Amino acid sequence: MNKLFRSFTDAIADIPDNATIMMDGFGGPGGMPQQLILALREHGAQKLTIISNTAGLPGFGTIGGDLAITHNVLIENGQVQKVIASFPVSPSPSRPNAFEQLYREGSIELELVPQGTLAERIRSGGAGIPAFYTPTGVGTPVALGKESRFIQGREYILESALTADYAFIRAKKADTLGNLVYTGTSRNFNADMAMAAEVTIAEVDEIVEIGDIDAEIVMTPGIFVQRIVKR
Repeated sequence: MNKLFRSFTDAIADIPDNATIMMDGFGGPGGMPQQLILALREHGAQKLTIISNTAGLPGFGTIGGDLAITHNVLIENGQVQKVIASFPVSPSPSRPNAFEQLYREGSIELELVPQGTLAERIRSGGAGIPAFYTPTGVGTPVALGKESRFIQGREYILESALTADYAFIRAKKADTLGNLVYTGTSRNFNADMAMAAEVTIAEVDEIVEIGDIDAEIVMTPGIFVQRIVKR
């Protein structure tokens, strides 16, 4: 199976309207799949659900001189109908991001998830675990409408696993089988998202031959990666 794609446009060409897409990215070195995001903007798929740590904070998830391109551009372009995230708002109340503005207008939906719970929901989706109990969020709006139970005298709420149609992954290096190595903070969600999506698309800085990556440092095995595109 040839996993190498010649362009970002080709790699995302089959993404339909109403797709659910996981997108990695975290503050600091590591980066976001910026070229995949830009290609999806040009592609124009509508009514997307985005699962990510943020709702696209400018400057988050960039490396060095990279432009501050995040999934915020998809929200600005009117392509997103729902965001599942931990930190969807701007760090500055005086500078609301595109998501905040649309949310206040009632034009976009939010499912707010505590960060640790978000990571575990994604990991559970990849591991085939349909749901789990957690004490995080008990007694807060996060628990509204969710099943709860007491276990050994402590209250827990039931959280469901998250899966997606596609995952956009940013990696430092890949071999032609799709084995991936990350850098910096991009390790936070990438590996879990790659396992939880039907189709994982990796935007990478370098592609090497099979055997050029030491098996001991592979962070995502190639079995979870279907498409690879070099930046």
